[in-house]
Amino acid sequence: MRSLLFTASLLATTLSSVQAAYSLKDSWSGSNFLSNFDFFTASDPTHGFVQYVDASTASSLGLTKVQNGAVIIKADNTTVSSSAGRKSVRITSKKAYTKGLFIFDVNHVPFGCGTWPAMWTVGPDWPNNGEIDIFEGVNKQSTDSMTLHTKQGCTMPSSRNQKGTTVTSNCWVNAPGQSSNQGCGVTNNQATSYGDNLNNAGGGVYVTQWGADGIYIWWFQRSAIPANIKSGAPDTSTWGKPDAAFPLGSSCPNDFFANHNIVVDLTFCGDWAGSVWGSSGCPGSSCNSYVQNNPSAFNDAYWSINSFKVYQ
Repeated sequence: MRSLLFTASLLATTLSSVQAAYSLKDSWSGSNFLSNFDFFTASDPTHGFVQYVDASTASSLGLTKVQNGAVIIKADNTTVSSSAGRKSVRITSKKAYTKGLFIFDVNHVPFGCGTWPAMWTVGPDWPNNGEIDIFEGVNKQSTDSMTLHTKQGCTMPSSRNQKGTTVTSNCWVNAPGQSSNQGCGVTNNQATSYGDNLNNAGGGVYVTQWGADGIYIWWFQRSAIPANIKSGAPDTSTWGKPDAAFPLGSSCPNDFFANHNIVVDLTFCGDWAGSVWGSSGCPGSSCNSYVQNNPSAFNDAYWSINSFKVYQ
């Protein structure tokens, strides 16, 4: 009887593990990548010094292309821009997701004075369905900023099982005592998580696990990508502490996050990069003037993306 009970228990555990395993839902790369996105062409909501262009314009200007199998998304780096801002690209996935495992494989990210690149997910009727900033930074920032933005009623515990450093704990975009739209942020402590260090390390993968119990973000540089990610069978239980942990529950309901589209963009100056220009170590007194008049300064302002994969 004991043997039968053990066998039944083992079978149940095995079935549970199988049921909990992630299955590949979507995979975008190479020539099929951009067809899964819409190009944003309205004014920048963050007041950046930028002109977002449509798909045909981006292609004709060489701001989007496939090169050696990777998708290149870049800003104009050849002309002095008009007073409307430097031409660049912002794309939003046509599909929306609630929960899942998101694996973003990048070779190169935009970097340099005036730049404000971001890779994030966001729901409709912002901020009521939440925002998850996976990769974000400005100017000469050294490591990645990971942040949640929500409506009122979401806070994070001061102590969390993560490798990163907590910056703020109230995710509400209008939280008292925090900058407008600051959200609850975590700084990645890995030197290769942003900018030149990331690019010089050959890139890597950003992984976001979004489940009922929380949102967790890992960064793995190219030489440290787990084998189970490479094999297409990701297992988060083998990866150790995430760089950022945002537990969901009584202090932050999981239904604050729903129906997220994936967004990739590169803006300039604006509410963040522009507001800290004076302390950034960048030349000149004006972010807008620098971005407008120094096209070659943006030779490094491009994304090189191998793939985006979504598991559920």
